[in-house]
Amino acid sequence: MSTTPQSPASLAPFGAWASPISAALVAAGATPLSSLALGADGDIHWLAGRASEAGRQTLQRRHGGRTDEITPLPLNVRSRVHEYGGGAYAVRGDTIYFSHFADNRLYCRSGEAEAAPFTAPGRQRFADFVVDAARARLIAVREQHPDDSGAPGLPRAQPVNTLCAVGLPGSAAAGAETVLASGHDFYSSPRLSPDGSLLAWLTWDHPRMPWQGTELWLAAVLADGTLGTPLLVAGGADESVCQPEWAPDGRLYFVSDRSGYWNLYRHNGDAGAAAICPMEAEFATPHWTFGNAMYGFAGAGEIVCTYIDKGVSRLARLDIASGELAAIANPYEEIRELKVGGGFIALLGGGPTIPLELARIDLSSGELEVLAHSIADTPDLGYLSVPLSISYASAGGRTSHAFFYPPANKDMQAPAGSKPPVIVISHGGPTGMTVNTLKLATQYWTSRGFGVLDVNYGGSTGFGRAYRDALKGQWGVVDVEDCIAGAQYLVEHGMADGERLIIRGGSAGGLTTLCALTFHDVFKLGASYYGVSDLKGLDQDSHKFESHYNEYLIAAAPQAEALYQARSPINHTDRLARPMIFFQGLDDKVVPPQQSVAMVQALRQRGVPVAYVPLEGEGHGFRKAENIVRTLEAELYFYQRMFGLPTAGAQAAVEIHNL
Repeated sequence: MSTTPQSPASLAPFGAWASPISAALVAAGATPLSSLALGADGDIHWLAGRASEAGRQTLQRRHGGRTDEITPLPLNVRSRVHEYGGGAYAVRGDTIYFSHFADNRLYCRSGEAEAAPFTAPGRQRFADFVVDAARARLIAVREQHPDDSGAPGLPRAQPVNTLCAVGLPGSAAAGAETVLASGHDFYSSPRLSPDGSLLAWLTWDHPRMPWQGTELWLAAVLADGTLGTPLLVAGGADESVCQPEWAPDGRLYFVSDRSGYWNLYRHNGDAGAAAICPMEAEFATPHWTFGNAMYGFAGAGEIVCTYIDKGVSRLARLDIASGELAAIANPYEEIRELKVGGGFIALLGGGPTIPLELARIDLSSGELEVLAHSIADTPDLGYLSVPLSISYASAGGRTSHAFFYPPANKDMQAPAGSKPPVIVISHGGPTGMTVNTLKLATQYWTSRGFGVLDVNYGGSTGFGRAYRDALKGQWGVVDVEDCIAGAQYLVEHGMADGERLIIRGGSAGGLTTLCALTFHDVFKLGASYYGVSDLKGLDQDSHKFESHYNEYLIAAAPQAEALYQARSPINHTDRLARPMIFFQGLDDKVVPPQQSVAMVQALRQRGVPVAYVPLEGEGHGFRKAENIVRTLEAELYFYQRMFGLPTAGAQAAVEIHNL
């Protein structure tokens, strides 16, 4: 951690402080870490994102105290199944199998040999691999995309998802694709039993999302590699099952929310499933991406797990026989995923002053070793805002939850008696969750004298199913109410300037932002990152995974039509009189660019100050370092201009119309 000498604080208005946390530092310092896997001899593998290489994801390996890059340029280990991907590689000994983003083909790299593709070019995508070594094949989720050249004016055909076996390089059937299970809209989590005789997997169908209702299936793997008659083990339309895993003794475990919380269960054959540690805590997160893992086996009788208790992660050993948890000491308040190996845990964790990092914890000694950092050089603590966890009353008698980051900068102070502008963040999803892991993107604002309120509105995960279902039929209402109530809470407690409240959000959080500014008058400015403005258009343009999501969030037809009209900001631009800035990736397949363009054009015509920043080569979320810099600097400049603050720095970052 870098340090600088203490000096007298300079006086400047909140929102105009000089800060060493530059946009370039945010972009250069962010190395997304994800997708843990364990290899031979205690090797640990993970993916690292490279903003400086257009967001490329590369596979890293920790072996014998040394970190090596396994997939150098131009390889990009990333899957596009469900568009959100995940589960893009598998490890077996010193061999890796992975999906290459550029062509969606599967590649193999063994030992020191160069990686080579082993599937044919085509319109298929793969994810969530398990190596079936005895049969020389991968088992994976396959998403077969149709030819885009359909008849004009007709609905596009949807991709077809299946469980598929793919012959490994060197086998007689190398690259051959064989469907093992089909007929459901979605598949995930194929998991092969230790002896290879059984396969478990998950399915769900429209209109459900996986955190609403899934089914866990089990089938014998027959001599010819096909599957026997599947048995439904758990799940249904109103039960979300996830993370099936096999214990070393061949018993099947999974996570279910049948109790109202995602808890751990064991499949006991004809006797059904038994909860092994019932509690009001979450042992899972929503299935936005493949390959998530929040527990693993230290032996047949012990599970190492992480769970979310009121929005904060805990790490523990679970004695299966007694159901007792024993805490494992660690410094993290968010544990994103973990893997359990021979006597150790590998995990991705972070906390209020700890950016996401990869750590190894020895199960015998408790010794913790950090193997990789998402931020190369954490700023001095004097520039970091440590969040307060707050709960507050919201509409309808709800209690909502948020993290508040007050302005913090050891070099700066504001005039006596003044209060800071506050940025209220509405996270994406909307079935997501905000955490308090150190993010330079948040500290960029707080070190400049802005407060930040990061809201876990009703509908967020981490607080049980009832809290998650608070958004059922209420998207654009409950989320907005909770963001407004949070802002008002800060004003009432003297922590925010009520005349300088900002709301910003991305994707689903962009709809929250737009609704708050269109239908309410609490916030004075807003920023939308690839935000939803037209709910009906979202249905028409959305990809398969989310194409029916609005039936849960809004309503099913025919009731949806009137609600779409009422809640879509694009239909009510006559009520929007607050300045806004929009950021949009032009390759976005989740929220198409026309959603932002329509809002910008409407605001321009009405004479409302508005700025628009379209980004070539970006999709749903920005990966390129130069674009991360551009968006942050443009957003800061926009806020400062709108509030009449000094605009030192990148003053030509954005053109503001109607200013």
